[in-house]
Amino acid sequence: MTNPLLDDWDTPFDLPPFDRISDADFAPAFDAALAEARAAVDAIAADPAPPDFANTIEALERTDRALDRVAGVFFNLAGADSNPARQALQRDLAPRLSAYASDVAMNARLYARVESVWATRDAAGLTDEQLRLLELTRRMFRRAGAGLEGDARDRLRAVKERLAVLGTTFTQNLLADEADWSMELSEADLEGLPGFVVDAARAAGAERGLDGPAITLSRSLIVPFLQFSPRRDLRAAAWRAWAARGANGGETDNRAIAAEVLALRAERARLLGYDSFAAWKLETEMAKTPDAVRRLLMQVWTPARARAEADARALTALMQADGINGALEPWDWRYYAEKRRMAEHALDEAALKPYFQLDRMIEAAFDVAGRLFGLSFRPVDVPLYHPDARAWEVRKGDRHMGIFIADHFARASKRSGAWCSSFRGQRKLDGEVRPVAVNVCNFAKPPGGQPALLSFDDAQTLFHEFGHALHVLLSDVTYGSLSGTRVARDFVELPSQLFEHWLEVPEILRRYATHAETGAPIPQDTLDRLLAARNFDQGFATVEYTASALVDLAFHDGPAPADPVARQQDVLAEIGMPRAIGMRHATPHFAHVFAGDGYSSGYYSYMWSEMMDADAFAAFEEAGDVFDQTTAEKLERHILSAGGTDEADALYTAFRGRMPGVEALLRGRGLDRVA
Repeated sequence: MTNPLLDDWDTPFDLPPFDRISDADFAPAFDAALAEARAAVDAIAADPAPPDFANTIEALERTDRALDRVAGVFFNLAGADSNPARQALQRDLAPRLSAYASDVAMNARLYARVESVWATRDAAGLTDEQLRLLELTRRMFRRAGAGLEGDARDRLRAVKERLAVLGTTFTQNLLADEADWSMELSEADLEGLPGFVVDAARAAGAERGLDGPAITLSRSLIVPFLQFSPRRDLRAAAWRAWAARGANGGETDNRAIAAEVLALRAERARLLGYDSFAAWKLETEMAKTPDAVRRLLMQVWTPARARAEADARALTALMQADGINGALEPWDWRYYAEKRRMAEHALDEAALKPYFQLDRMIEAAFDVAGRLFGLSFRPVDVPLYHPDARAWEVRKGDRHMGIFIADHFARASKRSGAWCSSFRGQRKLDGEVRPVAVNVCNFAKPPGGQPALLSFDDAQTLFHEFGHALHVLLSDVTYGSLSGTRVARDFVELPSQLFEHWLEVPEILRRYATHAETGAPIPQDTLDRLLAARNFDQGFATVEYTASALVDLAFHDGPAPADPVARQQDVLAEIGMPRAIGMRHATPHFAHVFAGDGYSSGYYSYMWSEMMDADAFAAFEEAGDVFDQTTAEKLERHILSAGGTDEADALYTAFRGRMPGVEALLRGRGLDRVA
């Protein structure tokens, strides 16, 4: 028997043969791929030929191809459709993959070859992209500790392996807490809830094998429950369970893991010669320093907090009018904000939601991509990893650009949140390879035969993740290490946040926001009120996000706190966190920061990118047409197709002619007029 993960894939578009892959195939495939990669690295390091770009840098680009292929399948499935076998293998793989990465980055002979290529770069006749790859490869070795020796070298290796284990454990603990909790509802408990919430609760109860409806910790279900349930006691129970993820005691408690992660990160930075982990992490980002991040966050925090405090007073008055005395609580905010939105903007979420059908919003996203970049999307009937997943071939004229996979519905086996990933990245080295991008969301699944309905926030999430997918699909570089979203963390959110703007284009909403039952387009009056309310409750949204970003920065800019939860509370007290707003991500469930290093010291990056996305969309508005082809071609050429072939500020300046300030961000959030 051959292993389908290691065979040549004789499948449409070279997609993974999902229908032939079993969980038993992954471990031997990783064994073989790791052995192949190690042998390739050893061969490069031992090559007797003088080091040059081809036999060292390009050769390194080829070493992980089998490993990337196996890992691309496994880790996508582990995140979107986990099971005990996959979780066990994740735990086993974490230290092994970390050890392999350390063995490469700390290979003294390999590092010497890279430095030799760097020293002779001026005479090598390299292209700009080759020079960029060389620069980043050398930087990776230096920042990974290639120059360390002896005990420091061994300790750094051990630290990184332990961090890999802890990140996996943190993720699995969070998934377990989210999967284990549910709150069954009686028929009486459903009173006051709109039909789409009732339907979602019934579907969630059925999916969990319960006798009746239930609320789970899926954001697409718990948020509308907090928004609409008149039962304050049930809202409080649901909110407390949501806030307590990862902090329930026992085997799935993440608090000690968070403390150990922060201590190890601080030690890692010291071993590499940096004052703090934040100083090390931010060195290669657009922000460069913790002080620059803090300045941005506080420029936004001050007006956002003022807006939120004013809103809290208005919501408290509404609560008191209901006969409830005492302070506004976190489980009250969304409920009374919805009442206020109805009163001030006459926007009824229950009446609005039928206009945002999932399939129509997918069509809208595809239409925008077609009008901007000439892309077309054709459904393809191929085996995928789950029945909920769908696939499309993406073309630009006659050119195959890649495959787009979408997996939109919440389930217990899927981690929370929404994300974009890829089963395969783009490259041209040794022949054109086009990508396979995947968007994963957690929208409430409708009962059988009914259309899936989204909130406007859900629709924004769909557009956001599709913006990431366009970054993957439009990539057009030679080297895979520079392709797609392999850019600075505080730049990677620009394409996704920018694409959200097209959801608010009236022309798009009039065409695609059609009623699920009647097919009628969204009424102009409703559309006007929806767009007028786009910044409604922005104090809340900005405060819950910015507080999380400030806590993340405080964790990593200085000594590691022995008790991260206590440090979190200290930071919130220092900045004057409104008592009725919870952090968007509290420490024990802050997966962005603790599930891996990706967003550690980097949760601010959404806001940094937002400085650019508002300014970038303004370029289309200034052209007089939000589908202006000249501007779209510049966006594609300098940002979406360019990957990491230059520094992020250079790429943005090539598109826009300058870098923006914080003013566009404040204007976009409606926070430039706070008294």
